[in-house]
Amino acid sequence: MTDALEAMHPLDWAQSWDAVGLVCGDPAAPVRRIHFAVDPTTEVVEEAIAAGADLLVTHHPLLLRPVNSVAATTFKGGVVHRAITAGLAVYVAHTNADAGAPGVSDALARVLDLDELVPLEPLPGRPDLGIGRVGVLAAPERLGDFADRVAAALPETEQGVRVAGDPDALVRRVAVCGGSGDSLFEQVRASDADVYVTADLRHHPASEARERAAFEDGRPHLVDVAHWASEWPWLAGCADRLVVALASVGRTVEAHVSTTRTDPWTLRVPSRGE
Repeated sequence: MTDALEAMHPLDWAQSWDAVGLVCGDPAAPVRRIHFAVDPTTEVVEEAIAAGADLLVTHHPLLLRPVNSVAATTFKGGVVHRAITAGLAVYVAHTNADAGAPGVSDALARVLDLDELVPLEPLPGRPDLGIGRVGVLAAPERLGDFADRVAAALPETEQGVRVAGDPDALVRRVAVCGGSGDSLFEQVRASDADVYVTADLRHHPASEARERAAFEDGRPHLVDVAHWASEWPWLAGCADRLVVALASVGRTVEAHVSTTRTDPWTLRVPSRGE
């Protein structure tokens, strides 16, 4: 099973700091049902076990930072122990899935109906692969209407969709990056994008980007969404491609995409200060 996943998203596409591949489980064990999710949380592991899954594929790593123990008395150790005792293997496709074509940002671009996709930051020697995507809408539209498009395309979160820019400005060329993307503003400007859709935009990078845009030609406008929501669209396509790839070599599996919202924010209270 891991061979099919790694054929889709080779491990060497991952960033050097990343932790991808099999987290726990026997690669030789039979797999009949696969559960896909963004985050390997306790709730998602329980959901996968309840669904009868043999394998949980997540986008985010469980063990990204080194640990000295996976004792069941710790959160991460508890997840590992629960998975192993239930016979559930856990596999991660993170920045190697970000770079893929199709990959995480491809999926985000396609639910926004973008065409003519190219990587925002290509991998060295692979202009067809890389982080982020740049594409175009079928016709220009108001930034406010485009923000409505984003809100309708992604799963609901407490954050919703935040916008920086004139809602009446016309946009057509769009840069996207699933997950945290405020390290890519130089690439976005170089792409000539009218608007940039990503997650986790921090105050200072976003403020500086808009100040610079005002000094130049007003672009890019910014659309900030929840991290989990920006990456969730990738799951269904990855599941479908894996089922088809395995069927082509005579291996039959079922795949299920988690609908559990693992975005950590549960309440939004508008400020009422003077």
